Amino acid sequence: MAEAIGSRKKWNIPSVVLLSLFLLLTSINGSVSSQEFCAVDSDSDSDSDCESSSPSTKILIKGGTVVNAHHKEIADVYIEDGIIVSVKPNIEVSDENTRIIDATGKYVMPGGIDPHTHLEMEFMGTTTTDDFYTGQLAALTGGTTMHIDFVIPVNGNLAKGFESYMEKSEKAAMDFGFHMAITKWDDEVSKDMEIMVKEHGINSFKFFMAYKGSLMVNDETLLEGFIKCKQIGALPMVHAENGDAVFEGQKRMINLGVTGPHGHSLSRPPILEAEATARAIRLAKFVNTPLYVVHVMSIDAMEEIAKAKKSGQRVIGEPVVSGLVLDDSWLYHPDFTIASKYVMSPPIRELGHGKALQAALSTGILQLVGTDHCTFNSTQKAFGADDFRKIPNGVNGLGERMHVIWDAMVETGQISVTDYVRITSTECARIFNIYPKKGAILEGSDADIIILNPNSNFEISAKSHHSRSDTNVYEGRTGKGKVEVTISRGRVVWENGVVNVAPGSGKYIKMPPFGYLYDGLDKSDAAYLASLRAPLKFASA
Repeated sequence: MAEAIGSRKKWNIPSVVLLSLFLLLTSINGSVSSQEFCAVDSDSDSDSDCESSSPSTKILIKGGTVVNAHHKEIADVYIEDGIIVSVKPNIEVSDENTRIIDATGKYVMPGGIDPHTHLEMEFMGTTTTDDFYTGQLAALTGGTTMHIDFVIPVNGNLAKGFESYMEKSEKAAMDFGFHMAITKWDDEVSKDMEIMVKEHGINSFKFFMAYKGSLMVNDETLLEGFIKCKQIGALPMVHAENGDAVFEGQKRMINLGVTGPHGHSLSRPPILEAEATARAIRLAKFVNTPLYVVHVMSIDAMEEIAKAKKSGQRVIGEPVVSGLVLDDSWLYHPDFTIASKYVMSPPIRELGHGKALQAALSTGILQLVGTDHCTFNSTQKAFGADDFRKIPNGVNGLGERMHVIWDAMVETGQISVTDYVRITSTECARIFNIYPKKGAILEGSDADIIILNPNSNFEISAKSHHSRSDTNVYEGRTGKGKVEVTISRGRVVWENGVVNVAPGSGKYIKMPPFGYLYDGLDKSDAAYLASLRAPLKFASA
């Protein structure tokens, strides 16, 4: 493989001279480029000092197996200025400034797209530990090159929420998009939803059916929101748990003296996830809108989605990595620090649910994999040492998703390598209407690419991950299939255990409305109206 970019000789130059040179350069250029890169060793703090580098804008990946969701072939990939220019065998280039990467015996795939993250989110009296820089560092080292985060409105105000998250994302190091939560309903919210779609490129809105007293909305808001989403071509999403019943379940556990982390799971059993999933599906059918169910964690909820899809309804089910490979036994661990790190909502279920969700993913009942990356450190988790209701809900996954899914599902033969690309990248790009700009290795697509060595091993540990969290729910997990190179927008940002990227080098990706899930809905609406034979006039008695 060609020598890694960013290597340089070390010169012993007095600091005064360096300062003078810096001032001279900035006076000429106005400011330091936002595309500046820095080297961050896997053992170092993510806030370490940056050194600028000038990586080649021309890259040729030779001899790998190029994998898309629909096809794989041995081919070369030529990249120029952040865009894929050519994909075919035996590409030859004469430009000596082109960097050559040998991918023989390895898979060359679209970078992962995580549809579900929460970076720098204020929640349960604290803020998630990972911001838009550290969370994205973790993502890039694990082969994810784009994610979609959730904007939380400020006191219900969508515009203020968007402004807040754009400020937070100024330190972004890779491409990202936004969903937006709806936490109340009035005319202003309705108008702002249109603005978010038309002006800011948000094409999905999330409704929390849980977290009573904070984020939870009632059925009236859910219905109004679904109707509005349909009008503006946005995709409604739901966190499906019956929040009223969860509230009662929490009180029941406390009254029984169950205060530890396992009380969290016991207070919100699968039946409450299934009830809310079924209710949201039926309301979506009433409105005739597509629906996206986030973090499907139980067999019960998955079966509601399967029934809806069998009837022809357009419902997307998104499992998350933790729900696919973990079980609730960890919540009973005698060490609170260990047990509490597994607290998330909906909760990680008992043994058996994960395997069933994997099967549903492999057969198309569920469509894509997210993480719900929402990290809190052990100090924050300790807020609930005496009361599980106060444990901040959330686990990690941005840096682990691609490795864990490969090992758990490709290595075991449950899915093919093309299916892997579909569930980790392409389907997300299609659902949120950014395909084939994202989620594909095709001519004209963004050069977001990973090189995965199927014969290389990985090991996950909080000591080596790039998240700010001091714990990891996949601690000690090992497996086959390792991302050795990550290319983001045409730049090699992860190679040889070193991440090479700077805060501010990321880009906000606008996502247009009326994605493929809306295709043909106007015809079914017309058929429904025709079937009513309305208005009818009845003779008086």
